[in-house]
Amino acid sequence: MAIPEKFITELTDRSDIVDVVSGYVRLTKRSGANLFGLCPFHSEKTPSFSVNRDKQIYHCFGCGKGGGVISFIMEIENLSYPEAIAFLARRAGMQMPEETDSAESRKRARMFALNRDAARFFYAQLSEPAGEAAHAYIRQRGISGAMVKNFGLGAAPDSWEALRRAMREKGYTDQELFDAGLVKRGKSGGFYDAFRNRLMFPVIDVQGRVIGFSGRILGGEGAKYINSPDTLVYDKGRNLFALNLAKKSKSGYIILSEGNIDVVSLHQAGFDSAVASLGTALTNEQARLISRYTNEVIIAYDSDGAGLKASQKAIGIFEKLDVKVRILRMSGAKDPDEFIKLKGAEAFRRLIEDSENQLDYQLGRIRSKYDLTVDEQKVDFVREAGELLARIPDGVRREIYAQRVAETAGIKAEVVTGDVERRHRRLLSAGKKAEQRELTQPEKLVQPAARELRYEDPESAVAEEGLIRLLYLEPALMNMAELPQAEDFSSAALGRIYSVLAARIRSGSAVSADMLAGELEPGEMDLLISLLQKPETLSRSRQSASDYIAKIRERKERRAGGTDLRELQKRLRQTKGYEG
Repeated sequence: MAIPEKFITELTDRSDIVDVVSGYVRLTKRSGANLFGLCPFHSEKTPSFSVNRDKQIYHCFGCGKGGGVISFIMEIENLSYPEAIAFLARRAGMQMPEETDSAESRKRARMFALNRDAARFFYAQLSEPAGEAAHAYIRQRGISGAMVKNFGLGAAPDSWEALRRAMREKGYTDQELFDAGLVKRGKSGGFYDAFRNRLMFPVIDVQGRVIGFSGRILGGEGAKYINSPDTLVYDKGRNLFALNLAKKSKSGYIILSEGNIDVVSLHQAGFDSAVASLGTALTNEQARLISRYTNEVIIAYDSDGAGLKASQKAIGIFEKLDVKVRILRMSGAKDPDEFIKLKGAEAFRRLIEDSENQLDYQLGRIRSKYDLTVDEQKVDFVREAGELLARIPDGVRREIYAQRVAETAGIKAEVVTGDVERRHRRLLSAGKKAEQRELTQPEKLVQPAARELRYEDPESAVAEEGLIRLLYLEPALMNMAELPQAEDFSSAALGRIYSVLAARIRSGSAVSADMLAGELEPGEMDLLISLLQKPETLSRSRQSASDYIAKIRERKERRAGGTDLRELQKRLRQTKGYEG
Protein backbone atom coordinates (compact mmCIF):
# COMPACT_ATOMS: atom_id res chain seq x y z
CA MET A 1 0.00 0.00 0.00
CA ALA A 2 1.45 3.37 -1.04
CA ILE A 3 1.72 6.27 1.36
CA PRO A 4 -1.38 8.45 0.82
CA GLU A 5 -0.65 11.67 -1.05
CA LYS A 6 -2.78 13.56 1.46
CA PHE A 7 -0.39 12.47 4.21
CA ILE A 8 2.70 13.49 2.20
CA THR A 9 1.14 16.87 1.41
CA GLU A 10 0.40 17.55 5.08
CA LEU A 11 3.86 16.33 6.06
CA THR A 12 5.67 18.60 3.59
CA ASP A 13 3.45 21.52 4.65
CA ARG A 14 4.72 20.97 8.20
CA SER A 15 8.34 20.43 7.11
CA ASP A 16 9.53 23.77 5.79
CA ILE A 17 12.63 23.06 3.72
CA VAL A 18 14.58 26.00 5.13
CA ASP A 19 13.97 24.81 8.70
CA VAL A 20 14.92 21.22 7.85
CA VAL A 21 18.02 22.08 5.83
CA SER A 22 19.17 24.55 8.51
CA GLY A 23 19.61 21.58 10.82
CA TYR A 24 22.45 20.41 8.57
CA VAL A 25 23.67 23.48 6.66
CA ARG A 26 24.47 26.99 7.88
CA LEU A 27 22.47 29.17 5.48
CA THR A 28 24.18 32.52 5.75
CA LYS A 29 23.79 34.29 2.41
CA ARG A 30 20.61 35.55 0.73
CA SER A 31 20.12 36.24 -2.96
CA GLY A 32 16.56 37.09 -3.96
CA ALA A 33 14.28 34.26 -2.80
CA ASN A 34 17.25 31.90 -2.27
CA LEU A 35 19.31 31.24 0.84
CA PHE A 36 22.83 29.94 0.29
CA GLY A 37 25.27 27.82 2.27
CA LEU A 38 28.14 25.40 1.74
CA CYS A 39 26.88 22.25 0.03
CA PRO A 40 26.68 19.23 2.37
CA PHE A 41 27.11 16.86 -0.59
CA HIS A 42 30.46 18.02 -1.97
CA SER A 43 33.48 20.01 -0.84
CA GLU A 44 33.47 23.73 -1.58
CA LYS A 45 34.64 27.00 -0.09
CA THR A 46 32.19 29.35 -1.81
CA PRO A 47 28.49 28.70 -1.04
CA SER A 48 26.68 27.35 -4.11
CA PHE A 49 23.97 25.37 -2.30
CA SER A 50 20.65 27.24 -2.56
CA VAL A 51 17.35 26.70 -0.76
CA ASN A 52 14.17 28.35 -2.00
CA ARG A 53 11.40 28.64 0.58
CA ASP A 54 8.79 29.72 -1.99
CA LYS A 55 9.36 26.70 -4.23
CA GLN A 56 10.33 24.40 -1.31
CA ILE A 57 13.31 23.04 -3.22
CA TYR A 58 17.09 22.97 -2.90
CA HIS A 59 19.69 23.00 -5.64
CA CYS A 60 23.48 23.03 -5.66
CA PHE A 61 24.94 24.96 -8.57
CA GLY A 62 28.25 23.20 -7.95
CA CYS A 63 27.50 19.46 -7.88
CA GLY A 64 23.95 19.56 -9.30
CA LYS A 65 22.16 17.89 -6.38
CA GLY A 66 18.56 19.00 -5.98
CA GLY A 67 15.07 18.12 -4.83
CA GLY A 68 12.48 18.82 -2.18
CA VAL A 69 12.59 18.28 1.56
CA ILE A 70 12.06 14.50 1.23
CA SER A 71 14.88 14.16 -1.32
CA PHE A 72 17.15 16.16 0.98
CA ILE A 73 16.55 13.79 3.91
CA MET A 74 16.92 10.75 1.64
CA GLU A 75 20.31 12.02 0.46
CA ILE A 76 21.77 13.35 3.67
CA GLU A 77 20.55 10.57 5.98
CA ASN A 78 21.03 7.80 3.39
CA LEU A 79 17.37 6.72 3.66
CA SER A 80 14.83 5.24 1.28
CA TYR A 81 11.76 7.26 0.28
CA PRO A 82 9.44 5.70 2.90
CA GLU A 83 12.16 5.97 5.57
CA ALA A 84 12.69 9.66 4.79
CA ILE A 85 8.96 10.25 5.12
CA ALA A 86 8.95 8.40 8.46
CA PHE A 87 11.96 10.48 9.57
CA LEU A 88 10.16 13.74 8.77
CA ALA A 89 6.93 12.44 10.31
CA ARG A 90 8.73 11.84 13.62
CA ARG A 91 10.20 15.32 13.40
CA ALA A 92 6.75 16.83 12.74
CA GLY A 93 5.04 14.72 15.42
CA MET A 94 2.86 12.93 12.87
CA GLN A 95 1.76 9.30 13.03
CA MET A 96 2.72 7.29 9.93
CA PRO A 97 -0.18 5.58 8.13
CA GLU A 98 -0.27 1.82 8.67
CA GLU A 99 1.06 -0.68 6.11
CA THR A 100 2.89 1.89 4.02
CA ASP A 101 6.30 0.26 3.94
CA SER A 102 7.79 -0.98 0.68
CA ALA A 103 9.62 -4.28 0.17
CA GLU A 104 12.98 -2.48 0.41
CA SER A 105 12.07 -0.58 3.58
CA ARG A 106 10.81 -3.83 5.13
CA LYS A 107 14.14 -5.46 4.29
CA ARG A 108 16.05 -2.53 5.80
CA ALA A 109 13.89 -2.60 8.93
CA ARG A 110 14.53 -6.34 9.23
CA MET A 111 18.30 -5.79 8.96
CA PHE A 112 18.20 -3.06 11.61
CA ALA A 113 16.32 -5.46 13.90
CA LEU A 114 18.85 -8.24 13.20
CA ASN A 115 21.78 -5.95 13.99
CA ARG A 116 20.10 -4.84 17.21
CA ASP A 117 19.51 -8.46 18.28
CA ALA A 118 23.09 -9.40 17.37
CA ALA A 119 24.40 -6.49 19.48
CA ARG A 120 22.28 -7.68 22.41
CA PHE A 121 23.64 -11.21 21.96
CA PHE A 122 27.26 -10.00 21.99
CA TYR A 123 26.59 -7.79 25.05
CA ALA A 124 25.02 -10.70 26.93
CA GLN A 125 28.03 -12.92 26.19
CA LEU A 126 30.22 -10.73 28.40
CA SER A 127 28.42 -12.22 31.40
CA GLU A 128 28.85 -15.78 30.13
CA PRO A 129 31.90 -18.09 30.26
CA ALA A 130 32.21 -17.71 26.47
CA GLY A 131 32.92 -14.01 27.00
CA GLU A 132 35.67 -14.33 29.60
CA ALA A 133 38.49 -13.51 27.14
CA ALA A 134 36.73 -10.29 26.14
CA HIS A 135 35.99 -9.48 29.78
CA ALA A 136 39.66 -9.98 30.68
CA TYR A 137 40.74 -7.71 27.83
CA ILE A 138 38.32 -5.01 28.99
CA ARG A 139 39.81 -5.18 32.50
CA GLN A 140 43.35 -5.12 31.08
CA ARG A 141 42.60 -1.95 29.09
CA GLY A 142 41.01 -0.30 32.12
CA ILE A 143 37.60 0.15 30.48
CA SER A 144 34.91 0.82 33.07
CA GLY A 145 31.55 -0.91 33.31
CA ALA A 146 29.89 2.41 32.50
CA MET A 147 31.78 2.60 29.19
CA VAL A 148 30.95 -1.02 28.38
CA LYS A 149 27.28 -0.14 28.76
CA ASN A 150 27.58 3.25 27.07
CA PHE A 151 29.16 1.80 23.93
CA GLY A 152 27.31 -1.52 24.09
CA LEU A 153 30.57 -3.49 24.00
CA GLY A 154 30.24 -7.23 23.69
CA ALA A 155 31.96 -10.54 23.06
CA ALA A 156 31.91 -12.79 20.01
CA PRO A 157 32.49 -16.33 21.38
CA ASP A 158 35.32 -18.48 20.03
CA SER A 159 32.79 -20.54 18.12
CA TRP A 160 31.94 -21.16 14.48
CA GLU A 161 28.19 -20.64 14.86
CA ALA A 162 27.22 -19.29 18.29
CA LEU A 163 25.70 -16.12 16.82
CA ARG A 164 24.17 -17.99 13.88
CA ARG A 165 22.36 -20.45 16.16
CA ALA A 166 21.10 -17.67 18.44
CA MET A 167 19.78 -15.58 15.56
CA ARG A 168 18.22 -18.58 13.83
CA GLU A 169 16.28 -19.24 17.02
CA LYS A 170 14.91 -15.72 16.74
CA GLY A 171 13.61 -16.46 13.26
CA TYR A 172 16.33 -14.92 11.07
CA THR A 173 17.47 -16.83 8.00
CA ASP A 174 21.03 -17.62 6.93
CA GLN A 175 20.54 -15.35 3.93
CA GLU A 176 19.53 -12.44 6.19
CA LEU A 177 22.58 -13.06 8.37
CA PHE A 178 24.77 -13.20 5.26
CA ASP A 179 23.30 -10.00 3.81
CA ALA A 180 24.04 -8.24 7.14
CA GLY A 181 27.67 -9.42 7.09
CA LEU A 182 27.24 -11.45 10.29
CA VAL A 183 28.02 -14.81 8.72
CA LYS A 184 30.18 -15.95 5.84
CA ARG A 185 29.57 -18.69 3.32
CA GLY A 186 31.87 -21.71 3.50
CA LYS A 187 33.34 -23.58 0.55
CA SER A 188 30.86 -26.40 1.04
CA GLY A 189 27.94 -23.94 0.91
CA GLY A 190 27.24 -23.73 4.64
CA PHE A 191 27.48 -20.61 6.83
CA TYR A 192 29.71 -19.70 9.78
CA ASP A 193 30.04 -16.69 12.10
CA ALA A 194 32.05 -13.80 10.66
CA PHE A 195 33.09 -12.55 14.13
CA ARG A 196 34.76 -15.12 16.39
CA ASN A 197 36.80 -14.63 19.58
CA ARG A 198 36.63 -10.86 19.38
CA LEU A 199 35.75 -7.85 21.51
CA MET A 200 32.76 -6.38 19.70
CA PHE A 201 32.05 -2.70 19.08
CA PRO A 202 28.57 -2.01 17.67
CA VAL A 203 28.53 0.77 15.09
CA ILE A 204 25.52 2.99 15.81
CA ASP A 205 24.33 5.71 13.44
CA VAL A 206 23.23 9.20 14.48
CA GLN A 207 19.64 7.98 14.68
CA GLY A 208 20.61 5.40 17.30
CA ARG A 209 20.34 2.32 15.07
CA VAL A 210 22.91 -0.49 15.06
CA ILE A 211 24.17 -0.59 11.48
CA GLY A 212 27.29 -2.77 11.73
CA PHE A 213 30.13 -4.04 13.91
CA SER A 214 33.86 -3.79 14.47
CA GLY A 215 35.64 -6.66 16.20
CA ARG A 216 39.06 -6.66 17.91
CA ILE A 217 40.82 -10.02 17.99
CA LEU A 218 41.44 -11.55 21.42
CA GLY A 219 43.90 -14.26 20.48
CA GLY A 220 44.91 -16.63 17.72
CA GLU A 221 45.36 -15.79 14.07
CA GLY A 222 43.55 -13.18 12.03
CA ALA A 223 43.40 -9.45 11.42
CA LYS A 224 43.63 -7.27 14.52
CA TYR A 225 40.32 -5.60 13.60
CA ILE A 226 37.64 -6.72 11.19
CA ASN A 227 34.63 -4.62 10.25
CA SER A 228 31.22 -5.34 8.80
CA PRO A 229 31.14 -5.13 5.02
CA ASP A 230 28.98 -2.50 3.36
CA THR A 231 25.34 -3.60 3.47
CA LEU A 232 21.89 -2.26 2.72
CA VAL A 233 22.07 -0.18 5.94
CA TYR A 234 25.83 0.28 6.42
CA ASP A 235 28.39 2.23 4.43
CA LYS A 236 31.64 2.52 6.39
CA GLY A 237 32.75 5.51 4.32
CA ARG A 238 29.66 7.49 5.35
CA ASN A 239 29.61 6.71 9.10
CA LEU A 240 31.83 7.25 12.13
CA PHE A 241 32.26 5.23 15.29
CA ALA A 242 30.67 6.98 18.32
CA LEU A 243 29.28 9.98 16.43
CA ASN A 244 25.90 9.04 17.94
CA LEU A 245 27.44 9.97 21.33
CA ALA A 246 29.81 12.75 20.23
CA LYS A 247 27.04 14.77 18.54
CA LYS A 248 25.60 15.47 22.03
CA SER A 249 28.87 16.92 23.35
CA LYS A 250 28.97 20.52 24.58
CA SER A 251 32.73 20.84 23.95
CA GLY A 252 32.35 22.77 20.69
CA TYR A 253 34.74 20.52 18.77
CA ILE A 254 35.05 16.90 17.68
CA ILE A 255 38.17 14.84 18.37
CA LEU A 256 39.05 12.58 15.47
CA SER A 257 41.13 9.54 16.44
CA GLU A 258 42.18 6.36 14.67
CA GLY A 259 40.96 3.51 16.87
CA ASN A 260 37.85 2.37 18.70
CA ILE A 261 39.78 1.83 21.95
CA ASP A 262 41.14 5.38 21.71
CA VAL A 263 37.56 6.67 21.43
CA VAL A 264 36.36 4.64 24.45
CA SER A 265 39.38 5.80 26.48
CA LEU A 266 38.79 9.45 25.56
CA HIS A 267 35.11 9.30 26.50
CA GLN A 268 36.02 7.63 29.80
CA ALA A 269 38.48 10.46 30.52
CA GLY A 270 35.74 13.04 29.95
CA PHE A 271 36.38 13.88 26.29
CA ASP A 272 32.92 12.97 25.06
CA SER A 273 33.32 14.35 21.52
CA ALA A 274 35.74 11.68 20.28
CA VAL A 275 34.99 9.66 17.12
CA ALA A 276 36.91 7.36 14.78
CA SER A 277 36.64 6.30 11.17
CA LEU A 278 35.70 2.69 10.51
CA GLY A 279 38.64 0.80 9.10
CA THR A 280 39.25 3.38 6.38
CA ALA A 281 41.16 6.62 5.97
CA LEU A 282 38.95 9.66 6.50
CA THR A 283 36.57 10.10 3.57
CA ASN A 284 34.96 13.27 2.19
CA GLU A 285 31.55 11.94 3.27
CA GLN A 286 32.74 11.39 6.86
CA ALA A 287 34.20 14.89 6.97
CA ARG A 288 30.94 16.38 5.71
CA LEU A 289 29.09 14.34 8.35
CA ILE A 290 31.32 15.83 11.06
CA SER A 291 30.80 19.34 9.66
CA ARG A 292 27.06 19.05 10.39
CA TYR A 293 27.81 19.08 14.11
CA THR A 294 30.86 21.31 14.48
CA ASN A 295 33.11 23.76 12.63
CA GLU A 296 36.21 22.72 14.58
CA VAL A 297 38.02 19.38 14.57
CA ILE A 298 40.98 18.23 16.66
CA ILE A 299 42.98 15.49 14.96
CA ALA A 300 44.42 13.03 17.48
CA TYR A 301 45.91 10.41 15.19
CA ASP A 302 48.77 8.13 16.19
CA SER A 303 52.16 9.82 16.34
CA ASP A 304 53.83 7.41 13.90
CA GLY A 305 54.54 8.10 10.22
CA ALA A 306 51.21 6.69 9.05
CA GLY A 307 49.38 8.91 11.55
CA LEU A 308 51.24 12.02 10.37
CA LYS A 309 50.40 11.19 6.74
CA ALA A 310 46.75 10.61 7.62
CA SER A 311 46.65 13.94 9.49
CA GLN A 312 47.96 15.77 6.44
CA LYS A 313 45.27 14.20 4.24
CA ALA A 314 42.52 15.01 6.77
CA ILE A 315 43.61 18.66 6.90
CA GLY A 316 43.12 18.96 3.14
CA ILE A 317 39.65 17.43 3.33
CA PHE A 318 38.46 19.66 6.17
CA GLU A 319 39.93 22.81 4.61
CA LYS A 320 37.56 22.40 1.66
CA LEU A 321 34.63 22.33 4.09
CA ASP A 322 35.75 25.51 5.88
CA VAL A 323 36.19 23.50 9.10
CA LYS A 324 38.95 24.68 11.46
CA VAL A 325 41.51 21.99 12.25
CA ARG A 326 43.91 21.64 15.15
CA ILE A 327 46.56 18.93 15.44
CA LEU A 328 47.65 17.21 18.64
CA ARG A 329 51.32 16.43 19.08
CA MET A 330 51.60 13.54 21.54
CA SER A 331 55.18 13.13 22.72
CA GLY A 332 56.01 10.07 24.79
CA ALA A 333 52.92 8.14 23.68
CA LYS A 334 51.80 6.58 20.42
CA ASP A 335 48.06 7.27 20.74
CA PRO A 336 45.46 9.01 22.97
CA ASP A 337 44.76 5.86 25.02
CA GLU A 338 48.43 5.43 25.94
CA PHE A 339 48.90 9.16 26.57
CA ILE A 340 45.97 9.32 29.00
CA LYS A 341 47.12 6.19 30.87
CA LEU A 342 50.67 7.55 31.20
CA LYS A 343 49.99 11.24 31.87
CA GLY A 344 46.32 11.58 32.79
CA ALA A 345 43.27 13.41 31.51
CA GLU A 346 44.44 16.87 32.60
CA ALA A 347 47.64 16.52 30.60
CA PHE A 348 45.56 15.58 27.56
CA ARG A 349 43.33 18.60 28.13
CA ARG A 350 46.42 20.84 28.15
CA LEU A 351 47.51 19.11 24.96
CA ILE A 352 44.21 20.15 23.35
CA GLU A 353 44.61 23.73 24.60
CA ASP A 354 48.14 23.89 23.16
CA SER A 355 47.29 22.14 19.89
CA GLU A 356 48.39 23.74 16.62
CA ASN A 357 46.07 25.01 13.94
CA GLN A 358 46.44 23.43 10.52
CA LEU A 359 48.61 26.23 9.13
CA ASP A 360 51.11 26.06 11.98
CA TYR A 361 51.17 22.30 11.63
CA GLN A 362 51.70 22.36 7.86
CA LEU A 363 54.37 25.05 8.07
CA GLY A 364 56.11 23.01 10.78
CA ARG A 365 56.08 19.96 8.51
CA ILE A 366 57.56 22.01 5.66
CA ARG A 367 60.20 23.54 7.97
CA SER A 368 61.32 20.09 9.16
CA LYS A 369 62.25 19.11 5.59
CA TYR A 370 64.95 21.75 5.12
CA ASP A 371 68.31 22.77 6.60
CA LEU A 372 68.02 26.56 6.76
CA THR A 373 71.77 26.99 7.17
CA VAL A 374 72.07 26.01 3.50
CA ASP A 375 71.04 28.81 1.12
CA GLU A 376 69.52 26.57 -1.55
CA GLN A 377 67.41 24.75 1.04
CA LYS A 378 66.36 28.08 2.51
CA VAL A 379 65.11 29.11 -0.95
CA ASP A 380 63.21 25.82 -1.32
CA PHE A 381 61.64 26.28 2.13
CA VAL A 382 60.40 29.79 1.30
CA ARG A 383 59.10 28.63 -2.09
CA GLU A 384 57.13 25.66 -0.66
CA ALA A 385 55.80 27.71 2.25
CA GLY A 386 54.79 30.46 -0.19
CA GLU A 387 52.79 27.99 -2.27
CA LEU A 388 50.90 26.95 0.86
CA LEU A 389 50.22 30.54 2.02
CA ALA A 390 49.14 31.70 -1.44
CA ARG A 391 46.04 29.50 -1.13
CA ILE A 392 44.81 31.39 1.97
CA PRO A 393 41.86 33.59 0.90
CA ASP A 394 42.20 36.07 3.77
CA GLY A 395 44.83 38.74 3.05
CA VAL A 396 45.57 39.54 6.71
CA ARG A 397 46.32 35.88 7.51
CA ARG A 398 48.52 35.62 4.43
CA GLU A 399 50.62 38.60 5.54
CA ILE A 400 50.94 37.47 9.17
CA TYR A 401 52.08 33.99 8.20
CA ALA A 402 54.33 35.30 5.42
CA GLN A 403 56.10 37.47 8.00
CA ARG A 404 56.49 34.41 10.24
CA VAL A 405 58.06 32.44 7.37
CA ALA A 406 60.43 35.34 6.66
CA GLU A 407 61.47 35.42 10.32
CA THR A 408 62.08 31.65 10.31
CA ALA A 409 64.20 31.91 7.16
CA GLY A 410 66.01 35.02 8.36
CA ILE A 411 65.14 37.19 5.36
CA LYS A 412 63.25 40.44 4.85
CA ALA A 413 59.49 40.20 5.40
CA GLU A 414 58.63 42.18 2.27
CA VAL A 415 60.44 39.60 0.11
CA VAL A 416 58.22 36.77 1.35
CA THR A 417 54.98 38.78 1.47
CA GLY A 418 55.61 40.01 -2.08
CA ASP A 419 56.27 36.48 -3.31
CA VAL A 420 53.14 35.13 -1.58
CA GLU A 421 50.96 37.89 -3.05
CA ARG A 422 52.29 37.26 -6.58
CA ARG A 423 51.51 33.55 -6.20
CA HIS A 424 48.04 34.39 -4.85
CA ARG A 425 47.28 36.66 -7.81
CA ARG A 426 48.41 33.94 -10.25
CA LEU A 427 46.05 31.42 -8.58
CA LEU A 428 43.15 33.88 -8.84
CA SER A 429 43.95 34.60 -12.47
CA ALA A 430 44.15 30.89 -13.33
CA GLY A 431 40.80 30.30 -11.63
CA LYS A 432 39.15 33.15 -13.56
CA LYS A 433 40.57 31.92 -16.87
CA ALA A 434 39.24 28.42 -16.22
CA GLU A 435 35.84 29.86 -15.36
CA GLN A 436 35.89 32.00 -18.50
CA ARG A 437 36.75 28.97 -20.64
CA GLU A 438 33.69 27.22 -19.27
CA LEU A 439 31.47 30.21 -20.03
CA THR A 440 32.71 30.49 -23.62
CA GLN A 441 31.62 26.93 -24.42
CA PRO A 442 27.83 27.26 -24.67
CA GLU A 443 27.24 23.56 -25.30
CA LYS A 444 28.75 22.78 -21.89
CA LEU A 445 26.27 25.12 -20.23
CA VAL A 446 23.32 22.95 -21.24
CA GLN A 447 24.88 19.66 -20.16
CA PRO A 448 23.71 18.09 -16.86
CA ALA A 449 26.13 18.16 -13.93
CA ALA A 450 26.25 14.34 -13.90
CA ARG A 451 28.48 13.07 -16.71
CA GLU A 452 26.48 9.87 -17.06
CA LEU A 453 23.44 11.94 -18.10
CA ARG A 454 25.30 13.75 -20.89
CA TYR A 455 23.11 14.98 -23.75
CA GLU A 456 24.04 13.54 -27.16
CA ASP A 457 21.73 16.05 -28.88
CA PRO A 458 21.88 19.29 -26.83
CA GLU A 459 19.56 21.15 -29.22
CA SER A 460 16.77 18.63 -28.71
CA ALA A 461 17.53 18.31 -24.98
CA VAL A 462 16.97 22.05 -24.46
CA ALA A 463 13.49 21.69 -25.98
CA GLU A 464 12.84 18.53 -23.95
CA GLU A 465 13.81 20.36 -20.77
CA GLY A 466 11.52 23.25 -21.71
CA LEU A 467 8.52 20.96 -22.25
CA ILE A 468 9.07 19.22 -18.92
CA ARG A 469 9.44 22.58 -17.19
CA LEU A 470 6.16 23.86 -18.67
CA LEU A 471 4.24 20.71 -17.74
CA TYR A 472 5.60 20.85 -14.18
CA LEU A 473 4.59 24.51 -13.82
CA GLU A 474 1.32 24.24 -15.75
CA PRO A 475 0.00 20.63 -15.73
CA ALA A 476 -3.11 21.63 -17.72
CA LEU A 477 -0.91 21.65 -20.84
CA MET A 478 -1.09 17.86 -20.68
CA ASN A 479 -4.34 18.07 -22.69
CA MET A 480 -2.48 19.23 -25.81
CA ALA A 481 -3.13 16.77 -28.64
CA GLU A 482 0.32 16.89 -30.21
CA LEU A 483 2.37 15.91 -27.14
CA PRO A 484 5.29 13.60 -27.96
CA GLN A 485 6.03 10.15 -26.54
CA ALA A 486 8.88 9.59 -24.09
CA GLU A 487 10.73 7.57 -26.74
CA ASP A 488 10.80 10.67 -28.96
CA PHE A 489 13.23 12.29 -26.52
CA SER A 490 16.93 12.24 -27.36
CA SER A 491 17.86 11.98 -23.66
CA ALA A 492 16.81 8.78 -21.89
CA ALA A 493 16.90 10.59 -18.54
CA LEU A 494 14.64 13.41 -19.75
CA GLY A 495 12.34 10.85 -21.39
CA ARG A 496 12.02 9.02 -18.09
CA ILE A 497 11.26 12.24 -16.17
CA TYR A 498 8.69 13.20 -18.82
CA SER A 499 7.07 9.76 -18.61
CA VAL A 500 6.72 9.87 -14.79
CA LEU A 501 5.50 13.46 -14.84
CA ALA A 502 2.95 12.79 -17.59
CA ALA A 503 1.60 9.70 -15.82
CA ARG A 504 1.03 11.65 -12.61
CA ILE A 505 -0.71 14.51 -14.40
CA ARG A 506 -2.96 12.14 -16.40
CA SER A 507 -3.96 10.29 -13.23
CA GLY A 508 -4.86 13.55 -11.50
CA SER A 509 -2.09 13.14 -8.92
CA ALA A 510 -0.28 16.07 -7.35
CA VAL A 511 2.94 17.25 -9.00
CA SER A 512 5.79 18.39 -6.76
CA ALA A 513 9.41 17.52 -6.12
CA ASP A 514 8.42 15.67 -2.96
CA MET A 515 5.78 13.56 -4.74
CA LEU A 516 8.18 12.73 -7.59
CA ALA A 517 11.01 11.78 -5.22
CA GLY A 518 9.45 8.36 -4.71
CA GLU A 519 9.46 7.60 -8.44
CA LEU A 520 12.59 9.27 -9.84
CA GLU A 521 16.16 8.10 -9.31
CA PRO A 522 18.38 10.59 -7.40
CA GLY A 523 20.19 11.64 -10.60
CA GLU A 524 16.88 12.19 -12.38
CA MET A 525 15.62 14.31 -9.50
CA ASP A 526 18.82 16.39 -9.61
CA LEU A 527 18.27 16.92 -13.32
CA LEU A 528 14.62 17.92 -12.86
CA ILE A 529 15.48 20.50 -10.20
CA SER A 530 18.30 21.93 -12.31
CA LEU A 531 16.02 22.49 -15.31
CA LEU A 532 13.40 24.07 -13.04
CA GLN A 533 16.01 26.71 -12.12
CA LYS A 534 15.94 28.03 -15.70
CA PRO A 535 13.48 30.83 -16.53
CA GLU A 536 10.22 30.10 -18.32
CA THR A 537 7.51 32.56 -19.44
CA LEU A 538 4.02 31.24 -18.74
CA SER A 539 2.11 34.08 -20.42
CA ARG A 540 2.27 32.20 -23.73
CA SER A 541 2.83 28.72 -22.35
CA ARG A 542 0.77 26.85 -24.98
CA GLN A 543 2.71 28.42 -27.85
CA SER A 544 6.00 27.76 -26.07
CA ALA A 545 5.01 24.13 -25.58
CA SER A 546 4.16 23.83 -29.29
CA ASP A 547 7.54 25.30 -30.21
CA TYR A 548 9.33 22.84 -27.92
CA ILE A 549 7.33 19.90 -29.37
CA ALA A 550 8.15 20.98 -32.91
CA LYS A 551 11.85 21.14 -32.08
CA ILE A 552 11.77 17.69 -30.45
CA ARG A 553 10.14 16.19 -33.57
CA GLU A 554 12.45 18.01 -35.95
CA ARG A 555 15.53 16.75 -34.13
CA LYS A 556 14.10 13.23 -33.99
CA GLU A 557 13.58 13.25 -37.77
CA ARG A 558 17.13 14.48 -38.33
CA ARG A 559 18.55 11.74 -36.13
CA ALA A 560 16.39 9.13 -37.91
CA GLY A 561 17.46 10.43 -41.32
CA GLY A 562 21.14 10.51 -40.44
CA THR A 563 21.41 14.22 -41.24
CA ASP A 564 22.47 15.36 -37.79
CA LEU A 565 25.53 17.55 -38.21
CA ARG A 566 26.97 16.71 -34.80
CA GLU A 567 26.89 12.97 -35.58
CA LEU A 568 28.41 13.69 -38.99
CA GLN A 569 31.18 15.74 -37.40
CA LYS A 570 31.80 13.01 -34.86
CA ARG A 571 32.12 10.32 -37.54
CA LEU A 572 34.45 12.55 -39.56
CA ARG A 573 36.73 13.14 -36.57
CA GLN A 574 36.89 9.41 -35.85
CA THR A 575 37.65 8.63 -39.53
CA LYS A 576 40.51 11.12 -39.56
CA GLY A 577 41.88 9.69 -36.34
CA TYR A 578 41.22 12.70 -34.14
CA GLU A 579 39.49 10.51 -31.57
CA GLY A 580 40.87 7.24 -30.23
